Amino acid sequence: MTEQEDHFDSNYPRPQFRRARWLDLCGEWGFAHDDGDRGVMEKWFGTPAPFTRKIAVPYPPESRLSGIHEPGFHPVVWYRRELHLEEPEAAGRLMLHFGAVDYKASVWVNGALACSHEGGHTPFSADITPYLRPDGLLVITVRAEDDPHDLQQPRGKQYWEEKPGYIWYHRTTGIWQPVWLEPLPPVAVAEIRWTPDLDRFGAGLTLRLDREPPIGWRVRIRLSGGRPAGLLLEDVCLLTGSELRRDLLLNISNAAVRRRRSLIWSAENPNLIWAEIEILDEEGRVVDRVESYFGLRRIELNDGYFILNGIPTFLRLVLAQNYWPESHLAAPSGEALRREVELAKSLGFNGIRIHQKVEDPRFLYWCDRLGMMVWGETANAYVYSDRAATMLTREWIEVLRRDYNHPSIVTWVPLNESWGVPDLDRSEQQRAFVRALYALTRALDATRPVIANDGWQHAVGDIFGIHDYAPHADMLRERYADRRAIERTLKEVRPHHHPLLGEGGALSGQPIVISEYGGLSHKPEASEDWFGYGQFESTEDLLERYEALTAALLESTALAGYCYTQLTDTEQESNGLLTGNREPKLDPDRVRAINSRPSRAVPSEMLDALIKQEVELRRRKRGQER
Repeated sequence: MTEQEDHFDSNYPRPQFRRARWLDLCGEWGFAHDDGDRGVMEKWFGTPAPFTRKIAVPYPPESRLSGIHEPGFHPVVWYRRELHLEEPEAAGRLMLHFGAVDYKASVWVNGALACSHEGGHTPFSADITPYLRPDGLLVITVRAEDDPHDLQQPRGKQYWEEKPGYIWYHRTTGIWQPVWLEPLPPVAVAEIRWTPDLDRFGAGLTLRLDREPPIGWRVRIRLSGGRPAGLLLEDVCLLTGSELRRDLLLNISNAAVRRRRSLIWSAENPNLIWAEIEILDEEGRVVDRVESYFGLRRIELNDGYFILNGIPTFLRLVLAQNYWPESHLAAPSGEALRREVELAKSLGFNGIRIHQKVEDPRFLYWCDRLGMMVWGETANAYVYSDRAATMLTREWIEVLRRDYNHPSIVTWVPLNESWGVPDLDRSEQQRAFVRALYALTRALDATRPVIANDGWQHAVGDIFGIHDYAPHADMLRERYADRRAIERTLKEVRPHHHPLLGEGGALSGQPIVISEYGGLSHKPEASEDWFGYGQFESTEDLLERYEALTAALLESTALAGYCYTQLTDTEQESNGLLTGNREPKLDPDRVRAINSRPSRAVPSEMLDALIKQEVELRRRKRGQER
């Protein structure tokens, strides 16, 4: 570990934007259901009386780890936390942060409404300084509303029926990501935006303050690499307003940096550039200090290839619901988030498609740190309306803003299949919405490819994603052997009867990814409620089918990648490579060997395989001669 990593607390809720001082508010809170929605009228935000139960935040009340464990319909829930601050006025300003509350949240501090937020997967904050009391008493009350029957609301895989069924799960209501307090100076850093520039070996920095700085204030930026690179840049410049844009070029003439690639991020070599940003007053004193990082990497699409840092790269993705039996969408611990990434890597995958949720930033940190490419998705609605479109768009903008800096995210996917746009073939309005989402995403982030709706009807996208659960390898070979076979498949076969090309559409030069396949299940011995796209009595039979299906896709000369469904069993979906408790069903070494085979579509992989084979043959020959 580098010196920067030694001091980088990965448990901090925002690893991309870290301050040294913060107070974790996770743990025991008062709790109450409000099935009659009386709490606001009865002013529950001003009295402890209704909060007769205890809940462990940030676990949703439907889950076991919350201590409530009531998965039925409870559309409105309340939380209350009381604590005492020492010398509250000495803290300066005090910010209250929520990682995510599903779906609508209102927050009162000492009886006064401090903020409201709508969107179940994105963060929000409130400056609670005006509501602090001289005696230090701090009472935080949260009302969360999550209507289980509102199909216009972005909900992902949370079921609108009382019990889970088919491919939908128990609900996650209320607080499900960390809550914390953070003291701030009068002028503080509000946002950092890194845009890597591999051609010039640097990055563009956009720095935003939460208010105008006084005249004469400056910002100092230090960028460092891992050993032996050390300090790569120190830059001090004048602040002339609340926003600063700066091009930062790394000092790679340092003799300690022997190779440029020692600083470039990839799944195989996840090098990070660590940043320290300090706001200095007119006398040079540090007013605010934030730690961050970015990855130096470039994504290109050309001639059907997905190209990372100038190298054609085959995407070996696995679909991850990131749902835990005991805590639902919330991770049971920070260590569980790291373990999820490690498990996927141990099976030979170089990427994860996070499915129908926006994952905890700490998970993305471990993808950045350990080397795992990510397709970033969000929770979708199930019907279309102007209201549904507005809610999804507003939350998607917040997702793009929160996660822009993570080098692991290599593709954006705002819509899965045609969820939320069910009449895409017949409705020009819905097609216009999909195209608008694509254009909006590209406008806010020009550095990553975008698939507007993945897997079914292809409206618009930089990558062409196909969902195909064909049960036999021969079917996949016939459908995806080469470009001509794929064109025939899209026009004539139409996997699962979906017109993937859309009305009058045609393939252009996009990379083609089988973004869902497999879904194989080892049939549970004593379960009547289970689901998979192919069921097997033995794990050996399952492994053989997994190998055959994956090999068929690797033999294609036209595919840029695949995404296997799925990493873990999730409630009744028993088609994971791991159980819901994260135990492997199949020999991890054998799964990793299957996923590590070269793709015929990527010449460099075939060449590397031939070189390795020749080296191994020579080694064996020398051993025989001895």
